[in-house]
Amino acid sequence: MKTISVLSTVPLAQTLIFQQAITLLQNYLQYLGYRAQIHFELEGCYQVDSGADYKERALDYTIINQHLRQLDIEGEVVAEYWRNQWEYVSLFSGQTPLKEACNLSTVIETIPQLFPRLYAAEGVKKALIQPVVWCGDKGKLADGSGQIFSHDTRAVHIPNAVQINVSVLNSKGENLIASSGFGEYLQQCFLQTSLACSLLYLPEEAAFERLALKTRYGLAQELCSPIDISGGHQGSVALYKKLGKHNQKMGAEPLLYDQHHRVLSVVHNWQKTARIEHRLGASSVHYNPYINVIYGLLNVVDAVHAYQQNNLLTNRLFTATALPISLYSNRQEIGAIELFQQSTWFSHSLNDIQKKYNSLKLMPMLDCHTQLGDKIKQAILANYHVALAK
Repeated sequence: MKTISVLSTVPLAQTLIFQQAITLLQNYLQYLGYRAQIHFELEGCYQVDSGADYKERALDYTIINQHLRQLDIEGEVVAEYWRNQWEYVSLFSGQTPLKEACNLSTVIETIPQLFPRLYAAEGVKKALIQPVVWCGDKGKLADGSGQIFSHDTRAVHIPNAVQINVSVLNSKGENLIASSGFGEYLQQCFLQTSLACSLLYLPEEAAFERLALKTRYGLAQELCSPIDISGGHQGSVALYKKLGKHNQKMGAEPLLYDQHHRVLSVVHNWQKTARIEHRLGASSVHYNPYINVIYGLLNVVDAVHAYQQNNLLTNRLFTATALPISLYSNRQEIGAIELFQQSTWFSHSLNDIQKKYNSLKLMPMLDCHTQLGDKIKQAILANYHVALAK
């Protein structure tokens, strides 16, 4: 097998180019009269020193969230499902996609430093941002239960995900995902581009091991992470309108309280919370928020173009598609790196938007001789020491 190493850090020059591309896409959408909202969710785990003298208890995440606010990050850390698992959740504070990418980039860089420093007294020795935490917990769910653990104490390998939530606002501040046809079309855009662009959100080999956990280790009942590209409102590229992933009504807002501040009635403002949720990403220190925001915005631009042309025709019956089983190609299957290398959608779409924006005689993002899409595709592949064919 050909060995392709992954660079541990992204050079600053590359980050500046990625930021420039996001600014271009934001400005172009603004010119068209639209604004994309993108929010991240990132799962991770922490390890405790088995020899430490402490009582097992939930961490108080108030401390780390205070530090995130000091870093001007619109997000917070909360407890997740498995013991010793946490989740970073973006707050809906009106931040731009560029600011959201900056937020997550800072979180990925700083959380491994903050956890052992802030929670040393609780025995925390390390925070992990990786696709799979091997033997991260013990237990097996009781038959027919989604919450109750049985007496089976075998090790469970915990998968950690990165999710992207996407919605689009028009000039009146209305969420187009709730409009007839737009949400379905944008979902189709993500479904059609996810295979060729899997390298962007599955950036290391362990991300593909995460996809095989259910079958390889018999954990189908314990784990609910998606393993393929699928649509609907419960798939890996989900469209949430009136119903969410668990068939719950979306957008519940308290309407009436009693004297004890208990909710008596709610209204379901699903139009406000309607969104696309791309749930295929794997937690990794190699996950690049800037690249994935570019990917999200390119899909949004495709959908907006179709919306403006009144051409929101979709094939609602999308057949679930298997993801690559590796970064690397073999005799039977093309790997994620080669799929991205062969695909032209990402680079050509960005090149075309750059050309259109510059032709508007607004502020040029780059000189006309620089193809931003080509340059970013080369930068992505260069991180795996892969050169584009001339």
